[in-house]
Amino acid sequence: MKTTIEDQKNSINYAFSKGIILVVDDNPANLQVLSSFLDQSSFEVWAARSGEKALQRLENDDLPDLILLDVMMPGIDGFETCKQLKSNPRVQDIPVIFMTALSETADKIKGLQLGAVDYITKPFQHEEVLVRIENHLKLRNLTKALIAKNTELEQTQTQLIQAEKVAALGQLTAGIAHEVNNPINFIAGNLNFVKQYVQEVVSLLYLYQKHLPNPPDEIQTAIQKSDLNFLLDDLSKIIQSMQVGTDRVTEIVSYLNNFSRHRESGKKLTNLHEGLESTLLILGHRFRYNAHHPAIQLVKEYGNLPLIECFPGEINQVFMNLICNAIDAIEEKNNNKDIDIIYQNTGVIKIKTEAIGERVILKVADNGLGINQANSTKIFDAFYTTKPIGKGTGLGLSIAYQIVVNNHHGKLTYDSKPGKGMEFIIELPIR
Repeated sequence: MKTTIEDQKNSINYAFSKGIILVVDDNPANLQVLSSFLDQSSFEVWAARSGEKALQRLENDDLPDLILLDVMMPGIDGFETCKQLKSNPRVQDIPVIFMTALSETADKIKGLQLGAVDYITKPFQHEEVLVRIENHLKLRNLTKALIAKNTELEQTQTQLIQAEKVAALGQLTAGIAHEVNNPINFIAGNLNFVKQYVQEVVSLLYLYQKHLPNPPDEIQTAIQKSDLNFLLDDLSKIIQSMQVGTDRVTEIVSYLNNFSRHRESGKKLTNLHEGLESTLLILGHRFRYNAHHPAIQLVKEYGNLPLIECFPGEINQVFMNLICNAIDAIEEKNNNKDIDIIYQNTGVIKIKTEAIGERVILKVADNGLGINQANSTKIFDAFYTTKPIGKGTGLGLSIAYQIVVNNHHGKLTYDSKPGKGMEFIIELPIR
């Protein structure tokens, strides 16, 4: 094995290594012995001759897998170095093994209380050092794997809960749509007959007036008292208003049925505009004026989209998550602001759709706070949220990303202008 010692960097580079060991010792002889032995055992070794230099070395991007730390050193001793390591979240999980000639129990207890995982006594027994290092590296790797698995399980559990909530919402909307659909169809169907019958009665009354222009005084008094002409004219308007109302309720039922399409299995040819409209209907109350902010303006620029093959229920969930996120961003921007200031820059959400080649593009933009560059790399991470505690789960955008990218082989990107707003761009293949 070829080994190169670089004095300037106090490091040893390897073509292959079982792990990176940072050795901190003020004694050059000890550094040489440990570096040579660990090199022969296929470890990459970084060397530091003081606690200060070790802490400086750990400020770099690359980190070691384990630290061998001498206790008795000039300047910052091993105990203080370990204390500073364990107070730094970036490096606190790196195992520290103390190297010392001290045999007092109190010294060992102090080191373990500071966060060290083990002790190696001087003079070194190579086999003992190797076994302890390998055991603690295995333990660290197992711990990291366990933490990753637990995080994955927590994410899966929360996503299942979220999916159950969406499914429950779909079942609720489907149930409401079903219960409302029958009576509204009954009313809408009979309104046509009512309109026809009323028109016949009105025609008959006009016919009476034509052929009996001078009815008895009692009838004339009743006509004047009830203002018959107004009643006949207003009755027609009432029936027309009832017709508009029933049409609107029928439209709402259609939107509710569209939103609850999560029950369908497999991909379907879907009108995305219908999905958007059904989602906007569900969220309509959040756009309206309330005591905290004026009505949020909704701007729709719908292009000519073809039917696309997708899971309609999942795409509706993406719409729900992105539009909710836009509303939350505007509400957060207006939080604790005077109502007069809010009216000077009211919330606006813009939804734009277009077809380009074999893909459709959907954009959801808001004039909320946006996000800064530091948060932009984590925006689609599960459980990551910039909202206050209790406001969000940090799963909405993560789930939307998985649905668009993993389930539909599309793209979900964003463009953020901190303090001015944010735009999410969905790209979906038509087939």
